Amino acid sequence: MKIRELTKAEEQVMHILWEIREGFVKDILARFDEPRPAYNTVSTIIRILQEKGFVSHRAYGRTHQYYPLVSKEEYRGEHLSGFVRDYFSNSFEKMVSSFARDRKISTKEMEEIMKIMESEIRKQKGTER
Repeated sequence: MKIRELTKAEEQVMHILWEIREGFVKDILARFDEPRPAYNTVSTIIRILQEKGFVSHRAYGRTHQYYPLVSKEEYRGEHLSGFVRDYFSNSFEKMVSSFARDRKISTKEMEEIMKIMESEIRKQKGTER
């Protein structure tokens, strides 16, 4: 299933829901920095997130408690894949080399990435100890 991209406002709400796991509009609103958006604005964003399949709710009378249907990891994976596809011709190699060339990755970070990659290569080859 392809996960749709979120607007910045939708992402903000989702980050809060991922953090609190479930909550009412007032709970979500309380997590925003000042100046907070209007209650109706957050309520509208949540309804949009429901329409997009990111959020569901449990009804308690006229109030609703919302919870995420899509995990942060699922969204991040899909979003990153789209980013690599759209900006780096679907090549993680091009993305990493671009960051390395532009000095956006420190030598220490590159060494850590190399360790992670070497470990992953061993795992995929079945030689991890």
